[in-house]
Amino acid sequence: MSRMLLAATFFGIAGYVAWFVYGLLFPGPPPQLDPNEWWGPNETRGRQDTSIRPFQVKFSDEMIKDLRARLKNYRSAPPPLEGVAFEYGFNTKQLESWVQYWAEEYPFSEREKYLNQFPQYKTNIQGLDIHFIRVKPNVPAGVTTVPLLLMHGWPGSVREFYEAIPLLTRQNPGYDFAFEVIVPSLPGYGFSDAAVRPGLGAAQTGVIFKNLMNRLGFKKFYIQGGDWGSGIAAIMATMFQEEILGHHNNMPFVQNGRTMFRTVIGAFIPSLIVESHLADRLYPLSKTFSFLMEEFGYFHLQATKPDTVGVGLTDSPTGLLAYILEKFSTWTRTEHRNRPDGGLSVYSKVQLIDNLMVYWSTNSITTSLRFYAESMSRKNRALYYDKYPSDVPVWFLQAKTELFYQSPTILKVKYSNIQGTTVLDEGGHFLAFELPKVFADDVFKAVKAFRSYHESRPKTEL
Repeated sequence: MSRMLLAATFFGIAGYVAWFVYGLLFPGPPPQLDPNEWWGPNETRGRQDTSIRPFQVKFSDEMIKDLRARLKNYRSAPPPLEGVAFEYGFNTKQLESWVQYWAEEYPFSEREKYLNQFPQYKTNIQGLDIHFIRVKPNVPAGVTTVPLLLMHGWPGSVREFYEAIPLLTRQNPGYDFAFEVIVPSLPGYGFSDAAVRPGLGAAQTGVIFKNLMNRLGFKKFYIQGGDWGSGIAAIMATMFQEEILGHHNNMPFVQNGRTMFRTVIGAFIPSLIVESHLADRLYPLSKTFSFLMEEFGYFHLQATKPDTVGVGLTDSPTGLLAYILEKFSTWTRTEHRNRPDGGLSVYSKVQLIDNLMVYWSTNSITTSLRFYAESMSRKNRALYYDKYPSDVPVWFLQAKTELFYQSPTILKVKYSNIQGTTVLDEGGHFLAFELPKVFADDVFKAVKAFRSYHESRPKTEL
């Protein structure tokens, strides 16, 4: 009897292991979401306006007056500890100069015009008015126009791409194409509506953006993303493998059983996983875990209690400034934590306040934070798109101080069609914002490779 029990136990465990391994190696088709899932008020069903309407950013006098009053009457924060720069977060000694600039020197009217320099629109997708920039290139005959969807993340906005858009929408020497650029605001960010019920995370946003591109007349198109845009792009390249012509990603990261296994193996034999001159971007793993513990408390808060965090940030522009600019400090260079000014001079004050205005003028900080809670919900985690392979041609652009680094040896677990990888010795998380020319040049290089790939496969290109 004991032998029979032992045999049954053995075969049961072996069967489970075989089932688990088979699921990793052959996960089947990825989940498909409802392309018409309604995220707007129920009373608007059946009365959807699908027209494409011009839009302009407007900073109302009332909003500016209220903002200035709040800034000028902010309550002084306790001074930082002796010898502390940005290690505890935003250095409160820096607050006064930033608050004074925003209240008294930031040129609201001029910046409103700046933000309106590109054609912008809104259209209703699945019950939500989705805002987007659309810039068509002015190029000579013989130069092909190809559609490119650019996707931002948090705490960024469409403002991150303003310096790169002119570079992408003109012919680059050595290339016979230029981009028609579409840059949407994520749902709940800036000028796009937020969902009125739970569930709209990265995967559902991918569906919305695919529907947006279809409405604009693009059945097939290229995509690019960083931060949340990176995650959305990865999901779109998994769900819509026939529609996505190429996928450029400047924060590639894949988390599944196989990538974790390879990462751990590399901790013992790094040469199996990563080139020697890049090993310090991934190992030792203790450094990576320490960084996550030190810098990712915000993620847990926003994924669990976004509305509580949002109360303070909605009420206080000074709090919003400190909360967001601290990310532009440490996510651009980790070592900026040790500088009293946070190294924020990488950007201009007007650039950073422009981005804050996208959140403040639209009262969208809380709804942007909810994106974490929705994307990390049990329902959305169960979709587990990282375990499904993508055959879409992909190109990775990896900045020196990006939040995560994974080598192609790890990334190819998911991506079977890696066309190239650009590894930079400069740059951080907000790459299009910080290094727009480097960013744009790499997108051109990637799409040239994608187009060459498709030319060898008839009837797959535009």
